Amino acid sequence: MATPLSADRLLRALRAEGLHVIEHRSWRTNNRNHKGPWGPTHGVMIHHTVSAGTASSVELCYNGHSALPGPLCHGVIAKDGTVYLVGNGRANHAGLGDDNVLNAVVMETPLPSDNEANTDGNRHFYGFEAVNLGDGKDPWPAEQLIAIEKAAAAICRAHDWDERSVIGHLEWQPGKVDPRGFTMNSMRTRIGRRLDQDPDGPAAPTKPTTPKPPTKPKPKPPAKPKPPAPKYEPFPGTSFFAVGRRSPVVTAMGKRLVAEGCGRYTVGPGPAWSTADRNSYAAWQRKLGYTGTDANGIPGKTSWDRLKVPNV
Repeated sequence: MATPLSADRLLRALRAEGLHVIEHRSWRTNNRNHKGPWGPTHGVMIHHTVSAGTASSVELCYNGHSALPGPLCHGVIAKDGTVYLVGNGRANHAGLGDDNVLNAVVMETPLPSDNEANTDGNRHFYGFEAVNLGDGKDPWPAEQLIAIEKAAAAICRAHDWDERSVIGHLEWQPGKVDPRGFTMNSMRTRIGRRLDQDPDGPAAPTKPTTPKPPTKPKPKPPAKPKPPAPKYEPFPGTSFFAVGRRSPVVTAMGKRLVAEGCGRYTVGPGPAWSTADRNSYAAWQRKLGYTGTDANGIPGKTSWDRLKVPNV
């Protein structure tokens, strides 16, 4: 989870990765923030435009169309590798997708199959549209693929994410096929290699020094045994949290909420799931940055995993 990059930070991150970036019209204020929240951000989503021509594709993504107002992404990646910034904030690019996919992106774990459309992706993903007809025949020039790699890596580097925070639209929403013409696994491999590189390049060579004679190594003290890794309660599922549920897990959860400064208890916490537990958990969700129905006090897997409830 991360606070979205400001326009200036996004521009700096892309250019620092070596990209040729063009600021298109009033991209800094072009967004759909009046239609819903923007952030917390969790990843980068790659699309193809289903259009030809740089100028017309950029205008389409900036303005949108009668059925889908713009911006339709944050950046358009042309065939020659130029990135045109067209939006800053919430954009109409991801739509509804699978919450299990979002959880995997947040945890940076392998992606499950996308078989649901129940979660707002426009809130959580940066979007890049690459100019391509998407018919499986339109070529992907090397310059364009490198630019996709660099753009995704730039945002991952800015947020300290790894390559598993980058997905294709086809991995998010059932029925989508974009990007078509290369695999996202191959693109993630490229992004991972780039993130392993020092963005500032190799260090300057040092002057040669006269080698010192070998010395007898000192014996190493015996290694201290590592303490056992803490064990946490796995997410018991949303249906677990029903009124009247009694379990030591509920007590352990309440104690963690109090420790995080989110306790809303008059007495307790205790083993019976109650309104006080729900109000306390809603405070925890808001602390993580969730709002509205995403902070309704009913635990979800992502927020539960971050609470780290000790095993009971």
